[in-house]
Amino acid sequence: MTDLAARAAALRAAYNECFGCGTANPIGLRLDDFRLDDGDLLASFSPRREYRGFEGILHGGIVAALLDETLAWTAMMLEETYVVTASLEIKFRKPAPVDSPYRLRGSVVERRGRRIQLAGQASTNGTVVAEATGLFLATEPVGID
Repeated sequence: MTDLAARAAALRAAYNECFGCGTANPIGLRLDDFRLDDGDLLASFSPRREYRGFEGILHGGIVAALLDETLAWTAMMLEETYVVTASLEIKFRKPAPVDSPYRLRGSVVERRGRRIQLAGQASTNGTVVAEATGLFLATEPVGID
């Protein structure tokens, strides 16, 4: 198990009922498969039919929650701090099919003290369906070795 995988597993165990990443939450998104790629954090998501808006389309609020969760995990894994969302801007680029697996990507744009600027995207089958930028505030060190 890699260092990142071990840290992700420890965080998930501590917050296993989280709507975004917890596996014990029966209605949660269950964001998973955290790994690094060229300095960015990657995660995967497999939607369930219950997350649709219009027929065949993933609800925009679910896409927003996925990006918010991805950016928070980016801060936890790359900056080693818990965060809260101060602001989040989503740009929806394409309809998001509900029957496709997703790759989520998060990156740290800049950190100034407690303020962390993050950016991310959600894509499926090589197509970016939404992008996000957000300001997150560090609250306390993650403290997982």
